[in-house]
Amino acid sequence: MAGDENRFYDDCFIIRSEDASFFDLCGLLFSSKLGPRSFIDCLRQYNLKLVRRWIIFLSVLIQKLLHLMRGSLILGRNVIEMSLNLLSWNGGLFGFLFKLMTGKLVWYDKSSAEFKSMMSFMDSRFELDKKIKPGDSKYKASVFVMSAKLSYENEARVKTVVIEHWKMKFLKFYQFLNDFEEHIATQAFMMQDTHSNPNLIVVAFRGTEPLSPYDLRSNFDLSWYELKGMGKGKTHCGFMKALGLQRNKGFPKELQQPTDRRQFAYYTLRRKLRELLQVNREARFILTGHSSGGALAILFASVLVLHEEEWLLERLEAVYTFGQPRVGDSKFGEFMDKNLSKFDVKYYRYVYNNDLVPRVPYDDSIFFFKHFGTCIFFNSRYKGKVLAEEPDKNFYPWTMTLPKMMDAVWEFIRSFILPYRHGPEYKETLLMRLTRIGGFVFSGMSNHMPQDYVNSTRLGTLPPDLLKRD
Repeated sequence: MAGDENRFYDDCFIIRSEDASFFDLCGLLFSSKLGPRSFIDCLRQYNLKLVRRWIIFLSVLIQKLLHLMRGSLILGRNVIEMSLNLLSWNGGLFGFLFKLMTGKLVWYDKSSAEFKSMMSFMDSRFELDKKIKPGDSKYKASVFVMSAKLSYENEARVKTVVIEHWKMKFLKFYQFLNDFEEHIATQAFMMQDTHSNPNLIVVAFRGTEPLSPYDLRSNFDLSWYELKGMGKGKTHCGFMKALGLQRNKGFPKELQQPTDRRQFAYYTLRRKLRELLQVNREARFILTGHSSGGALAILFASVLVLHEEEWLLERLEAVYTFGQPRVGDSKFGEFMDKNLSKFDVKYYRYVYNNDLVPRVPYDDSIFFFKHFGTCIFFNSRYKGKVLAEEPDKNFYPWTMTLPKMMDAVWEFIRSFILPYRHGPEYKETLLMRLTRIGGFVFSGMSNHMPQDYVNSTRLGTLPPDLLKRD
């Protein structure tokens, strides 16, 4: 591989967890030298301390366990989602039992607009905040975070909410495969905010689905590519695959896509944007997503830069991400900062309090991953500030354990206070409150849910100078 002059990358570190045996895992812990081997593709040897090898060991082990448990996890998610929906459709537990006994049980299939994802049972809100009007300083962020949250739903529900509730124009719903997996890897939808002036086309990427073995495996993967043409920057392998990275070609500028159902996210969305913006020359577009959906949003912009898509980049107004993990190293960040500034593209990365996901993969000298862009950080009282990096960037100093636990307890108490102060739409669901309780032990879990990101954009305070720029 080292002698292959036709490869699409300058460097790489690819972990194929499915090929790692028990002895391979043991070898990670007992040998300080890490180089090309049966389950690792790389171009050179690394001399790693035990703590770094331990992190790689855990990463590979978790991925293997997720692969082995994939059937059980998918079944569990389906059972939980269907159970929650059945209770919702039939008026709760007692209503369900009564209708079951009387033979009047209400039932919808998974493609119905009545079917909700687990994220909807975490945060049941689907209406936009009517107090925030187009042109208000909070308007765009509040619309985009709701778009990111809506991206977890099925096509019928997305279409219904956009058209009937938001009074906007629904454009397209997508489910993409990729060149490495046979399952649906990426979900996204497009809409047009006709209330904005000029109109804004919104591309919203779905984030990590709860209990999805495939999404979780990608999140735990530490693999990276140094793609040619990206300023010697390294990017996260799993997210690039989800966008449409080709197995033997990387990201060619043009790609003849298959005529069957297998379509690739980047190429299909780019083509659709070209069509829409040719028709509406005044319109601009934004990219958004929550969790790994945020990673896809900013990496979509990076491939536009790679392909020198100046016409599209001039019409890209901003990238808004919420709870986004790291996607590359410092050189990649410098490459993107330079090119986004060139086209005056704003990049706002929202981080709520102790959310674990923006703190991974690790930011250190071995794993390379670093954030870039404007970090908008909100604490547990929804007070916002602009930072270069969120506090506690790697989420592990033991000195922070007690403050995090205290934050989690306050957030649980706050869930009962907000409806009285700000209205019934802030009443949290039972599932969200149970997640808050789980946060007493592991605060990063509850802080990652869309609930607090929606609250931050609606109730949060931000420096006036940032609001003016938005």
